[in-house]
Amino acid sequence: MTEKTTSIILQIEGMDCANCAMGITKNLKKNGLDHVFVDFATGEASFSISDKNKLTTAINSITELGYKVVDSKFTDDKKGAFSAIEKRFYFSLPFTIILFFSHMFFSHEFILNKSFIQVVLCLPVFIIGLMQFGKSAWGSLKIGIPNMDVLIFIGSSSAFIYSLAGIYLYDAHKVHNYLFFETTATIISLVLLGNVLEHRSVKKTTSAILDLSKMQVTSAKMVSLQLGKEVLNDVEYKNIHIGALLQVNTGDKIPIDGEVISGEASVDESMLTGESFPIEKRISDKVIGGTIILKGSLRIRAESVGNDTVLSKIIDIVKKAQQAKPNIQKLGDKVSAIFVPIVLGIALLTFLISYFGFNHTIQDCIMSSIAVLVVSCPCAMGLATPTAVMVGIGRAAKMGILIKGGSTLEEFAKIKNIVFDKTGTLTTGEFKIKKIQCFNGIQESEIKEIIFTIEQHSSHPIAKSIISELKGTPMNSSIKNIVEEKGLGISAFDEHENKIQLGSYRIATHLTLDDTHSMYIVKNNVLIATLDLEDTLKVNTEKVIYDINKQGINTIMLSGDSQKKCEDLAKKININSVYGGQLPSQKLDLIEKLNSQGSTAMVGDGINDAPALTKATVGISLSNASQVAIQSAQIILLKNNDLSLISEAHLISKHTLITIKQNLFWAFFYNIIAIPVAAFGFLNPMVAALSMAFSDVIVIGNSIRLKTKKLK
Repeated sequence: MTEKTTSIILQIEGMDCANCAMGITKNLKKNGLDHVFVDFATGEASFSISDKNKLTTAINSITELGYKVVDSKFTDDKKGAFSAIEKRFYFSLPFTIILFFSHMFFSHEFILNKSFIQVVLCLPVFIIGLMQFGKSAWGSLKIGIPNMDVLIFIGSSSAFIYSLAGIYLYDAHKVHNYLFFETTATIISLVLLGNVLEHRSVKKTTSAILDLSKMQVTSAKMVSLQLGKEVLNDVEYKNIHIGALLQVNTGDKIPIDGEVISGEASVDESMLTGESFPIEKRISDKVIGGTIILKGSLRIRAESVGNDTVLSKIIDIVKKAQQAKPNIQKLGDKVSAIFVPIVLGIALLTFLISYFGFNHTIQDCIMSSIAVLVVSCPCAMGLATPTAVMVGIGRAAKMGILIKGGSTLEEFAKIKNIVFDKTGTLTTGEFKIKKIQCFNGIQESEIKEIIFTIEQHSSHPIAKSIISELKGTPMNSSIKNIVEEKGLGISAFDEHENKIQLGSYRIATHLTLDDTHSMYIVKNNVLIATLDLEDTLKVNTEKVIYDINKQGINTIMLSGDSQKKCEDLAKKININSVYGGQLPSQKLDLIEKLNSQGSTAMVGDGINDAPALTKATVGISLSNASQVAIQSAQIILLKNNDLSLISEAHLISKHTLITIKQNLFWAFFYNIIAIPVAAFGFLNPMVAALSMAFSDVIVIGNSIRLKTKKLK
């Protein structure tokens, strides 16, 4: 019997770099946890456990490493409240300012520059540094993955201990040459400032999840019977069960997914589907939790509640998407993993070569080594990819595009072929009559009456479109005994017992060689009319195909419909290649062939195209937030009738990849330049701390720029 596992998500405070996340990951796996993922950018750790007692062990092990587990999960900070990192920064700031300015602008005889007072002013900041960086550094060393805090702790502690030694080893006239308490305080405060800026910036990259989470309703009005009368009771969201009747009025958010059983209303679904116009909802229509009633009122029967609602699944997809690493991130992860030991080695070499090779003073050698430790920044490399991925996925989610992971973003940005299904993808699936051709003296009005009357008895989707278009046409009351013949069409008899057949070319193969029409009408074995139907194109289809072709991506139509119909449509919208009359197995073979030639995306409706969507490099599902679509494909377009989201998704993917490359370039470039400059003694440790802090902010800022960047 398989053990039942539970998924756990913890919010962690105190992670300062990607190495912190790697250390926690290794520690949790060491404690026997499965499916561990720790995201430094969001401060979230997720894992699976079969024994709930292990949760306490996991939390304790994280605490022992120097981090704090908090309960909040993607929630806004209370107005006016400070996070732990902000409190520590604001506490250390006054001491640092006093030390810095007294050292820089006053003489050595100034009272604040006295050694005892310098120790008193620096000690609180140094203790903050021990609390913030020391415990985390020691925890990371214990598990064999030294993090950024090791560098900060060694750098600030070296300056502090060196200054203390100077007080006891040198007389009062020389001691000021060996006091660097302001360096200790400034390093700690500037790194804390960088962490504060990171904390605030990273929150902006997760705004899509915050926005989606805010849509979730906390309570609802449930209809119940008391003494034979209907009563509305306010109930918590978690207490709503499947089958419950809920009342939702103007201005209310719909709490769950369900079916309308009474009432009419205009509903704003834009946040979920990207649909800009309100949707009219009536009896038997489906509604989605989190959408807003603009006008009217509805009574709804709950069909999906809790984690099974569309909104909950979308939030889950966006969260998981931010965890899936693109291949390009692997380079940054590998470098970050070995970066700290390399920097420690460079700092040691800097001291040894400066002291023994160039006869520099011991204080200059120590300051150069400290500068190397402090200026080094694996954080920027660790932040380069996840922040860009979060912003890219968040921007897409707000447009009604769900992208499942950074790897999907990367793959879609590099796509060479895009394959489109025809019916329901390029077209709406709603047919219009293009032409009716009559023979043997039959009038078009008579043919319309026959078609309208007979198609009332068909369950075929095309029949519904024809009935809708011919609405208002008189019924032919003489037609009777209407029978649907599977695979052929429909047959009926008129008042004179004339047999009338309406169907595909199969009923007319012996009457004509022309098989190009949509439908044939036969009376007593004589062809009396043909009907040509055309499927209406979805919004912006021609422009989308034009934009995709313009970007050098090969467009292909793949359909089970006839080759001629596919070619006619392809010619109209300028699709490059056409494959009509394809069976499901043939579709799979073609996708496999295209994949071997270059990365291929498949666009389908998420249900009948599921095998082809799975086979393609990137599967794109078109559906109005259906459960099937949310489970299938790597990209889901919630606005079903507007294909422009495909080109938007491609542009977002492309620019996210560009942003990642820019971030990685800056992270590598910064370290390649900064470390040698510090090693040669051209960089003061305080300047090093400042530049290190802002290198992270530059990377995050570049990622946040993707939120509003004009995509071309």
